[in-house]
Amino acid sequence: MTNKMIFNVDSKIKERAMKQARRDGVPFSTILKLATKAYAEGKLRLSISDVPSFNEATRKEVKQALDDIKNGKNLSPSFSSAKEMDVYLDSLLT
Repeated sequence: MTNKMIFNVDSKIKERAMKQARRDGVPFSTILKLATKAYAEGKLRLSISDVPSFNEATRKEVKQALDDIKNGKNLSPSFSSAKEMDVYLDSLLT
């Protein structure tokens, strides 16, 4: 026995998904059936997160910066005024 499912999807997303299914040579309904079956069987997991994920190069760069902060490396001193900061920055140019 089969049931009909009706739900709303943004038309642009639907068109993109249907085009992708056509490129893969599969009816879009088959994609939906397979995704539903996989989800029901626990083979499809969804994760919603507002934490950005970095690519590998950025991840390494951020990790290095955090390690430097933790170890007090590659940090400028703190300043009590903008003039003090300007003097420090000017000293780096000479």
